[in-house]
Amino acid sequence: MKKLILRTDENWSGFVTRVTIGLVIFPHGAQKVFGWFGGPGYQKEMIFFIDTLSLPWIIAFLVILIEFLGALSLIIGFASRIWATAMIILFTGMILMEHKQYGFFMNWFGNQRGEGFEYHLLIIGLSLATLISGGGKYSLDFLITKEKKSFA
Repeated sequence: MKKLILRTDENWSGFVTRVTIGLVIFPHGAQKVFGWFGGPGYQKEMIFFIDTLSLPWIIAFLVILIEFLGALSLIIGFASRIWATAMIILFTGMILMEHKQYGFFMNWFGNQRGEGFEYHLLIIGLSLATLISGGGKYSLDFLITKEKKSFA
């Protein structure tokens, strides 16, 4: 089972997709956990998710966990397929719950009420590529599953 989940080739595409996702999502997770980059921090973010967005506490907690721990895990290439799947689920949920009503385009010029879902589709696409190819080059997944060569 471990090899099925962690299996990856030592390819650059897996490296590029997982590190890109991780580096783009990590600041959002750090905002939610620590209040870095002008974010609210864990307690205020949980209150916002539960009271304002009416999310169950477990879903609110999972959103924060995926954005923070998932991003870090993708950067180092640990359990890349699992975290890529979590990102796909998370960003699909964001589209369906909040962003589809605003259409495709982001609100670049401030002339619509909310943000569209184009950014979310990019994360889903990168996550699908990571799900298919694995963590790639320089990933813990590769180090964990590579066969030890014996010179006997």
